Amino acid sequence: MYTFVKILSSAAIIGIVTEIARRFPTYGGIIAALPLVSILSIIWLTVQSEPSEHIQRFTVGVMVGLPATMCMLFVIYIAMKSSLHLVFAIGLGILSWAVFLGIQKAIANVFHLSM
Repeated sequence: MYTFVKILSSAAIIGIVTEIARRFPTYGGIIAALPLVSILSIIWLTVQSEPSEHIQRFTVGVMVGLPATMCMLFVIYIAMKSSLHLVFAIGLGILSWAVFLGIQKAIANVFHLSM
């Protein structure tokens, strides 16, 4: 039952943001850029009584993934601006995300940082 409530409320938020983006693309983008998924995840983890250390590691993971996500969105934007098909643009974006994360992990390993 609890999982159903999480899915339903999360889907409702995505639906609302999509409707705002349909009517007001810039504002929809700004709202979508809010860390809604991260905040919802932190709330759900807290409600499920996850230990604070677990939530802290989750938050660090979000911060580690943020630069790669920004790269992905930039690549999708450039691809769409270049009139590439949406599926191809998203594919390039996901590929750039994975490559960026790989490079980021390699750099972290060189400096003996844990990710």
